[in-house]
Amino acid sequence: MHDESIRLGQFLKLANLVESGADAKPAVQSGLVRVNGEVETRRGRQLGRGDVVELGGVAARVAGPSDALDDLPW
Repeated sequence: MHDESIRLGQFLKLANLVESGADAKPAVQSGLVRVNGEVETRRGRQLGRGDVVELGGVAARVAGPSDALDDLPW
């Protein structure tokens, strides 16, 4: 079975919520990041499909390969 999880720090960079991986660490540690509405301070937290990550008023949803066709705006 294919593992569809991603670490929070990696996702922040991939979703363009931070400019670099180095920017992810202080953002997470300072309590600026929310996962599914809850403050998350663990950069290594495993995210799964459907999780919503917010930083600075911008939100991104963890999607799987087939989610590009679900007609959701993000």
